[in-house]
Amino acid sequence: MLFKKIAIGGDHAGYEYKEKLVKFLEEKGYEVKDFGPFSAESADYADFAHPLSTSVEDGSSDAGILICGSGNGVAITANKHQGIRAALCWNEELAALARQHNKANVLSIPARFVSMELAEKMTETFLTTEFEGGRHERRVGKISC
Repeated sequence: MLFKKIAIGGDHAGYEYKEKLVKFLEEKGYEVKDFGPFSAESADYADFAHPLSTSVEDGSSDAGILICGSGNGVAITANKHQGIRAALCWNEELAALARQHNKANVLSIPARFVSMELAEKMTETFLTTEFEGGRHERRVGKISC
């Protein structure tokens, strides 16, 4: 297993998918830390994306999954952290490339634009795809300011 400890969070628009993905991940043997929200009531994604990102940065979690309506808000917030490379994905190929070429450590899912089935497939692809290194390592090394 490439990653074991997975952090998950989002906002109210991603709540339903988050709840289902927690179960999906636990059934596959992952240890899941849920950063919220814990209901479908209106919530500010930054309140969940920042603690999740800190967890991935400090090594408490191996990788993160963030879900909001468009996937943009959580990805933008997560990417404010120097140690985070959050990738907004809407298909399996992008999820694989985010890992292979960009060494992404947070998957951002747009719940309003992908099916639950696709969200599960992207999550599995993201968590099982290795970083290719090589020329991509040099490029990833130039991302942080």
